[in-house]
Amino acid sequence: MGLISLLSSNPTAFVIIAAALVLSLTFHEFAHAYTADRLGDPTPRRYGRVTLNPIKHLDPFGTLLMLLVGFGFARPVPINPNNLGRWGTMWVSAAGPLSNLLIAVVCAVLLKVLPLTSLTYTILMTVLSINVVLAVFNLIPIPLLDGSRILGAIVPSLGRALNQFEAQPFSFLIVMGFILLFQGQIGGIIRTVQAWVIGFIGV
Repeated sequence: MGLISLLSSNPTAFVIIAAALVLSLTFHEFAHAYTADRLGDPTPRRYGRVTLNPIKHLDPFGTLLMLLVGFGFARPVPINPNNLGRWGTMWVSAAGPLSNLLIAVVCAVLLKVLPLTSLTYTILMTVLSINVVLAVFNLIPIPLLDGSRILGAIVPSLGRALNQFEAQPFSFLIVMGFILLFQGQIGGIIRTVQAWVIGFIGV
């Protein structure tokens, strides 16, 4: 079920979730771009991606999918692995999920130390939950996701195979089809890890 269904039934929830997603996806992609830039790859800066401006990071089709079916994506940050090396590429890939975990931890701290109204509690819990989901989902080791690129940096032969697959013209559609086909199983894994992480940080 997409976000659009909330627009008429619960507009407040729609605004909170949509804003949290925009914030979280923007910070995720910015973390990739900033890390690559700091490690010596000028490619993200050349494309104007070292910014917290959401317009630079959101993908129109990915955003539309999120509204309609509840699953979408942002615009991938272009990098040049030749400028980064094996481990630099790994850290750039890891930066996105780590940024989401950082946001989740900040929200957890705020939930513990701030005097909360019902609205602020809902906002912080929504942002926390979304960022845990984004971190866990992106760490799944399937092509095009950060998890596969981290694994590919650790195991170079796997990395080369993943690069060859991702260069194929229909790789995106194949991965999307795989995710949709196994969305129940993937969702179950994400919910299990999400519950564990939220319990671990004590919210």
